[in-house]
Amino acid sequence: MLNEQTSLSVFSGLFSALQLKPPARLTFGGKWRLMILRSICDGNSKFAEIERSIPGITARMLSRELKAMELDEIISRQAHAHNFKIIAYRLTDYSKSFAPVVRAMIEWGISHREKMHRKTHQG
Repeated sequence: MLNEQTSLSVFSGLFSALQLKPPARLTFGGKWRLMILRSICDGNSKFAEIERSIPGITARMLSRELKAMELDEIISRQAHAHNFKIIAYRLTDYSKSFAPVVRAMIEWGISHREKMHRKTHQG
């Protein structure tokens, strides 16, 4: 378990790294990027499928985010071999290197939710 001083040191280092590396922060920051990644991981590859799977996202915002994620090499955009109007979005091998970070975030979220549940149901 981390003591308070170690925790502060870890967070301080993390925030310093984020300030020094804005591209990393911007790559996965914002409201939509992780939801888009999840949608693609869930098997949605076409624009309309991704859009339907994310409540509240507009077509314009999705288009903007997909273009930015493609530029960051997080996803690839591939035209169908027989119909170039059909576009599929896929995760790149590079983006898959982010999986351990996502797993850690999910584990922390589950742990935090359980802690808050125990806290509110103590009695």
